[in-house]
Amino acid sequence: MRRALGSKVALYVVLSLGALAFLFPFYYMVIGSLQTDVDTTVAGAFPDPSNLTLDNYVAINERINLFQGLLNSGIFTGGVLLGTVVFGVLAGYALAVLQWRGRSATFALALLVQVVPFQLLMIPLYVLIARDYGLSDTYVGMIVPFFINSTAVVIFRQYFLQLPQDLFSAARIDGAGEFRLLWSVALPLVRPALLTAVLLTFIGPWNEFLWPFLITKEASMQPLAVSLANFISNIAASTANPFGAMMAGAVVLAIPAVTLFIVFQRYFTSNDLGSGVKG
Repeated sequence: MRRALGSKVALYVVLSLGALAFLFPFYYMVIGSLQTDVDTTVAGAFPDPSNLTLDNYVAINERINLFQGLLNSGIFTGGVLLGTVVFGVLAGYALAVLQWRGRSATFALALLVQVVPFQLLMIPLYVLIARDYGLSDTYVGMIVPFFINSTAVVIFRQYFLQLPQDLFSAARIDGAGEFRLLWSVALPLVRPALLTAVLLTFIGPWNEFLWPFLITKEASMQPLAVSLANFISNIAASTANPFGAMMAGAVVLAIPAVTLFIVFQRYFTSNDLGSGVKG
């Protein structure tokens, strides 16, 4: 009993230290965004309360429009998530449930796409979207390259493969079509896959910098990550507290992502997919 208690205490101590090490950069970012006089040493993590202020948030908002940047990031991310879920569900269902010639080759191609770095495709995509289609400085131009996510296709396919085929056979006998099967039978059982795909996809476009930076020249169209990078490169030196202003912008950018993961972390569980079929 004493040995088991000691092991549990040691486990909690190790986990607590790991959690503190993981959370410290976020804590330091928040504290740095509130400091009037910057202290970049370790002692700066424990500042004098009289040195805390919200002026850095005002300063960064005066240089770049935080609300517009958040709105652009939200539209960009929302469009990517919409395409990821819709096409991921349809393609995953077709690859897992439907029987058709070329299914295995199509799945192999989806896996192959994942090993191709986006940087290799960036220049041809830029020429195609900006020059040929004239979609620079538009939300569509930002969203299109990320609209279909092969990783989401693989995730949905694996979840659909776990569903008992007897469910689909019974529904087909009752006269249900494939879209009815997908909507009424498959999707309710793979809700963890939907949430997993959304959460894993969200962080990518929300923090994406390089492609929006290439495709947008107007400041009013740039996502917040691009606006912050431009601020750091061109404007930060003109502020009274550049470090604090940069930290304030980083906090604003991080809040939606952190909030989303905190709210939905309990959904990272797996369902008993076989419970819908009686033995």
